[in-house]
Amino acid sequence: MKRRLSLLTLALFTATSYAAGRTPAPGKSAAHATAAATTAPQDAGPAPVAPLAIPGVPMPPTLPQQASYVLMDADTGAVIAAKAPDQPWPPASLTKLMTAYLTYQAVAHGSLKMDQTVPVSVSAWHTGGSRMFISPGMTVTVDQLLHGLIIDSGNDAAVALAQAVAGSRSGFVGLMNHEAKALGLKSTHYTNVDGLPNPDLRTTAMDVAKLSRDIVRTYPQFLKISVKKHFTFDKIRQRSWNPVLFHDPTVDGLKTGRTKEAGHCIDATALRNGRRLIAVVLGGPSWTVSTHDIEALLDYGYQFYANAKVAVAGKPAGTLKAPLYRTTAVAVGPARSITMTIPALAAKTLKTSVVLDPPPAAGVHRGQTVGTITVSAGGKTLATVPAVALADDPPAGFVTRMMRKLKAAL
Repeated sequence: MKRRLSLLTLALFTATSYAAGRTPAPGKSAAHATAAATTAPQDAGPAPVAPLAIPGVPMPPTLPQQASYVLMDADTGAVIAAKAPDQPWPPASLTKLMTAYLTYQAVAHGSLKMDQTVPVSVSAWHTGGSRMFISPGMTVTVDQLLHGLIIDSGNDAAVALAQAVAGSRSGFVGLMNHEAKALGLKSTHYTNVDGLPNPDLRTTAMDVAKLSRDIVRTYPQFLKISVKKHFTFDKIRQRSWNPVLFHDPTVDGLKTGRTKEAGHCIDATALRNGRRLIAVVLGGPSWTVSTHDIEALLDYGYQFYANAKVAVAGKPAGTLKAPLYRTTAVAVGPARSITMTIPALAAKTLKTSVVLDPPPAAGVHRGQTVGTITVSAGGKTLATVPAVALADDPPAGFVTRMMRKLKAAL
């Protein structure tokens, strides 16, 4: 009887999800979706910004139906485009990003194992909202719960994992807020492990992007789950909540969230030609609109921006002229390598200028700072790095200096 009720619940849940716009309705064209995504509401909010832009780079998409958004490069952490990035917003199931983060952290620290069996409590079983349909007495592993959390957006999986990591939901929420502070998520506050509505549960598009970057860099195995379009547990097959997976083969994560208060929120990441971007949109009116807007952001970032090594440690960038040194000239270069996200136009006009200090009378040793190297493009400074000597060069001996003076006098 319980099994039949679970299947009935799943059927009703699935029907409701599709009716709510989980996927585009049959017969709706791409043109219809585009029109829907570009129809501005009465208040479109603040204009988007492109912090790295130089003259000639198009402005980012306006996305008037999104309350806020952020487009970030996952490798450099550079923000390519943003709209109201620090506006507080209810995260809905994007809350589960931190739930997953702390679970992977527990596995990394050895307090949990992926194949470890986790007991299902009555409170986890009774958790409302989206579910993976676990119940007391079931055999379920940490790995299965992570699949149910990330793909099915299972609130029951979130509670079970929280109890496995911290012993209780309240204890886990304490860990969530502690970790948020440690990661620099200054505008995020958690009140639960699953994202069910609470007036004090909040985040921002910027914080979601920062957390997502930490996930893909620290726990990339997350993406091996989030890329999957379906997950079957206990003979119940559920479709991923992430609609972008079904539209763009370069997208492999991360998470979505939807409540009446939050709207249709998508946190997506894509890998194209070896470069990973993260796009977050909050507050969209439908999955169709939010999917279209995520694609608009990703396309903008990949078309108009690129990652470039603007400084390479050990590569000569200039020469320190020192007539009183043994060699009279010392090669100098950047103290460290710098990879930056820059406009694609800027890659063709990069300029490197070197300003050197007077040569020290005592000579220089390899790695000693002797000046500054500045990289610019389009009249905008992109990076500044210390210039260091690339070799040891002591003062010349007395005889050598005298011979040079005689030679100069001839």
